[in-house]
Amino acid sequence: MAVVVDAFYVRAGWLCPRADYSLFQVICYLAMFQLQELGFQLFCDIVKAQPVDKMHKFLGFFFNPLNLCSWIKDEWSLIYETAHVKENWIDPLMSGHKWLLPTLPSRWQPEVQELIHQLEEVMANQLPLSKTKARVTEPKEFNLTVPRPRAIPVPEPVPVVAKSKPVPRSTYQPPKEQQLLEMAKRFNRWKAEELLLQANIEEMRCAVPRSQGKPPMQASKKKLQLQLMPQIMKTSKLTFYKPSEVPVKLNTAAILREGSLYQQQVEKELQRVDQLVDGAGDFSEFLEWQKKMQAKDREEELTVGECRRLLGKLSREEAILARQHVMQENKQKANQKKEETAELLQQCAERRLQEEKSMKELVEQVTEAQKNIKLVQMKLLKDRRQTVQEVMEESRELLQRSAETAKEEQKRRCELISQLRALETQPMRKGKLVDLTQIPGYGLEGEMSVVELRERLALLKESQRREEEEKRDQIIQGKRARSQELQNRMEQISLCRAAMGRSAALRWEEKKARSAAPGVSSQDERVLELQRKVEEKVAERRRKQATLKSVPVPAPAPASRPARTKAWAHQEQQHWRDLQQSRERRLRTLQLSTSAAGHGRRQEAA
Repeated sequence: MAVVVDAFYVRAGWLCPRADYSLFQVICYLAMFQLQELGFQLFCDIVKAQPVDKMHKFLGFFFNPLNLCSWIKDEWSLIYETAHVKENWIDPLMSGHKWLLPTLPSRWQPEVQELIHQLEEVMANQLPLSKTKARVTEPKEFNLTVPRPRAIPVPEPVPVVAKSKPVPRSTYQPPKEQQLLEMAKRFNRWKAEELLLQANIEEMRCAVPRSQGKPPMQASKKKLQLQLMPQIMKTSKLTFYKPSEVPVKLNTAAILREGSLYQQQVEKELQRVDQLVDGAGDFSEFLEWQKKMQAKDREEELTVGECRRLLGKLSREEAILARQHVMQENKQKANQKKEETAELLQQCAERRLQEEKSMKELVEQVTEAQKNIKLVQMKLLKDRRQTVQEVMEESRELLQRSAETAKEEQKRRCELISQLRALETQPMRKGKLVDLTQIPGYGLEGEMSVVELRERLALLKESQRREEEEKRDQIIQGKRARSQELQNRMEQISLCRAAMGRSAALRWEEKKARSAAPGVSSQDERVLELQRKVEEKVAERRRKQATLKSVPVPAPAPASRPARTKAWAHQEQQHWRDLQQSRERRLRTLQLSTSAAGHGRRQEAA
């Protein structure tokens, strides 16, 4: 039957669906084995009850004499004997064709051919199926519950805060202990400096370094010290001294760089001297004019800085006035918002009452529905418990089986381990002895024994060690030569530094003498104009503050505006205090640098 049906799908029924495979197999079985018992009439009823086109194709293919006598007979003969196939299946199915088998009696072939003819007439008389349009799926909306509107939360009542005490003035003032400590520090510093100055003046002779063979220099140094003493005593009580020079370790690149710099300066100075000898001009007048112009530029920079500071102060005052105006507008808006929120709260309360009524009705409906649900839930729980017990019994049986299999596997592994250990206990052969003095004898060029190889490696290491020692000696000699060169260069640099220090001291004295000369102090008109504008803005701001204090403040925030005005006043005081401190620091650094430079020049001159 499988041979016939598979061949039908390949040759004639390629358009038939594969789901009808079992149908064709049943019809083939009835025609081959059960046609005698059923009777042809019942067979016809079964065939006509199936789709007409499929049965017409299959019966025409199966009862075709060419197919029966050719390949079907050959395929069946591979499964059963040829004589059995011919007597039981081929002869009964082919008995109606006298031109093929004239000696056999007629049996089922004419009736089958008549049935095929009837099926063909039915197919011809069948009306063609009208093509109807497929029904389009119409989407429907989900029957969802309408969400209830979210309730607007009732704002919590604003707690009335008790009026707090004003901040004490001591919070914004530095403590007296800190001022006392600063005074004690200054007094101790002044006392220590006076003691140091007195010790330097009354220095013993044994502490002064002497230069052999040059007594006149010592006398001149003492005279200079006596001349400088009144100048030092006339300085302010808080004096400053030049710190001790700490030696700085320079690397090779820094030494060579500084040496080349001084060398270039010396060459430029020699060129300038040669040009003067040849009759070149002097630039002293040009330098004086340049210094005057630089002084004017510095004065202009100071005036510009003062104008910038006053402009910043003016913009700050304008910002404070704008902030006060914005605060007044915000208060008006806040009052409007409060009225709107009161109306909204009343509407929310009415809505909430309506929602509570609807919720009560829904709760009653839900409680009635839940009573019926509990009975169904009890039945489901019983069924589930029964299924859980059955599953637990099955799992127990599976666990017992898995434990038995694990025991068997463990026994097999123990037997294998015992066999392996028995094999390991058997004695093994030892390795082959090796003679290190013997040549292997493979016939290679330069073949040698291990002992000879070790001797040659030792000789090679000795030669490498000698070469390394020679290179190390060369490197040490080169380093010594470079260090000697650097030492010479450092001596030259120290001489150049000393000369440059003396020239710088002379220039500083000249600059100080020029700055000590009385100058005409004139204030710029732009600065005066800006100062006048700032004073006007400050007066306007104070007038507004006075008017704001006189206006009654609303109840919700009784102490907000005075606190803010106090904070602004404190910020302004802090701003001016910071400016004064920055100016004091700047003057202190200038005083320190000038006094230190003057003290250093006096010591060099001494």
